[in-house]
Amino acid sequence: MRVAVHCPYSLSVPGGVQGQVAGLARALESRGHQVTVLAPVDERARASGERDIADLGRDVGFVSLGGSVSLRANGSIAAVAPGPKASLRALRALRTGRFDVLHLHEPFAPGASYACLALARVARVGTFHRSGDTALYRVLGPLARWGAERLQVRCAVSPQARSTVAHALGGTYELVANGVDSERFERAQPWPTEGPTVFFVGRHEHRKGLALLLGAFAGIREPGAVLWVAGEGPETEALKRRFAPGDSVEWLGRIGDAEVARRLRGAHVVCFPSLGGESFGVVLLEAMSARTAIVASNLPGYRFAAGGHADLVAPGDLLALRTALRNSLSDALKGTGRSTAEALEAAAAHARCFSMTAIAARYESIYEEAVDLWRSSHNGH
Repeated sequence: MRVAVHCPYSLSVPGGVQGQVAGLARALESRGHQVTVLAPVDERARASGERDIADLGRDVGFVSLGGSVSLRANGSIAAVAPGPKASLRALRALRTGRFDVLHLHEPFAPGASYACLALARVARVGTFHRSGDTALYRVLGPLARWGAERLQVRCAVSPQARSTVAHALGGTYELVANGVDSERFERAQPWPTEGPTVFFVGRHEHRKGLALLLGAFAGIREPGAVLWVAGEGPETEALKRRFAPGDSVEWLGRIGDAEVARRLRGAHVVCFPSLGGESFGVVLLEAMSARTAIVASNLPGYRFAAGGHADLVAPGDLLALRTALRNSLSDALKGTGRSTAEALEAAAAHARCFSMTAIAARYESIYEEAVDLWRSSHNGH
């Protein structure tokens, strides 16, 4: 099939949706489909670790929708392209590409999706990622319900995301979880460590809970324990002033995908202390693929992804987080609890159920359904 995949968020900026779009596009190509990704991309110099657009362009077709602007959304900052130029570029690509299906991720994020829903003459599939916050749907009101009805098939990445969008817009939604490239993390060479090591990777913003993790880790007295902190964000400088770089905290900045995989493999424990706004937990699947013990917040999206293979604590509970980290580090050093070889292998097997290849196969059948529905509605069958 000829598939166009639209990502509303700039591929120059690391993010969950961006990663899913890139991974799905590559998996579909490997299964014999012709895929073109339509997305914003920023031409400014990209720091080490930002998504490499050139690499994506070598693997699949790519059409830039122009640069992005930053907007606050769902407790984070989204890099989107809401202007008319992005819409015109997307429509031009769809008109000349003769695609069988258009796959819209987060169909109501600001950007070209609205023009595609209104004007593109192609079968359309929409995947909804957000959970919890329905402010966007309330603001859009009837426009969002009209747009949802323009989709031949609607999908959601988790039960929480499905509940959020179904409550706001009505309709039925296929549950298609996010995917992970398990083999990439299984093959990674472990990053060397000199003592008990906890790893955090994510955007440094309030909802990711990094300040909570730093406070919890400060009370851990395990000799030689180190916290690796990767990523950056609006809280980085303030947190560095409170928790200065030293023997116990290493501020890594933004690192590339290969180094993330190696550090996941090398760490004794990986921690995801998010306070909310997580509809899924791909990062947990990545850690399981790397065979690393996990401590994370007990959020519905994380719980769904973890499948019982992580230590989950109440969001925002510093003492509970500190206790879980201390216990997980102790288990990892002794090879007990969730850190036994059998427990880590079971977690890796669970992660393989969410392989990107399996997710691509699931979308194949959904695309076929969407095309049949489109043809039926436009040919009078």
